[in-house]
Amino acid sequence: MKLLIATTNPGKIAEYQALFADLNLNVVGLRDQAIDFEVEETGTTFEENARLKARAYAEASGILTLADDSGLCVDALGGAPGVFSARYAEGDRARIERLLTELRDIPDDQRAARFVCVIALAEPGGETTTFEGTCEGRIAWQPRGTHGFGFDPVFLFPDHGQTMAELPMSIKNQISHRARATAKARRWLLAYLSRSQVCE
Repeated sequence: MKLLIATTNPGKIAEYQALFADLNLNVVGLRDQAIDFEVEETGTTFEENARLKARAYAEASGILTLADDSGLCVDALGGAPGVFSARYAEGDRARIERLLTELRDIPDDQRAARFVCVIALAEPGGETTTFEGTCEGRIAWQPRGTHGFGFDPVFLFPDHGQTMAELPMSIKNQISHRARATAKARRWLLAYLSRSQVCE
């Protein structure tokens, strides 16, 4: 069975392929299905945006669709960039530079932050179900690591002494916000696959 991941980001698709590697799913991205339109993220919450994307691409493709909306919420910035994380600046490097500039005078004990991920699973012509995951950390003073994408190089896990971009994929796929939301979504997917096999 196909599962459409509502993104063109190859890093995100690779993460989901790894997270669902043991399920009987053919995980594909929007480009694999020749889908080239973008869904405007007009929601004010991660859940609203995830639902908008999942619903639109499920109806366009006729395929069970997973969309997520995720972002970085920094306490010292009043929860920003939040749902505007991807639009915080043009490109990962510029986003990180802006974040570090805005936090340049903020001491370590006030640099707390969390990644939030909401996953929406939309059945074509059916229901949409959501799952949320978070992970806590703080913002490092400079980027470190080459794995991951987005704000990963400056999101530090104090317990590990490493940024998200320094962690091996095997660890990241256990503790990341996306992994935690995905763990909840997996249970739903297993039930969905079981129901589909019964109906065949």
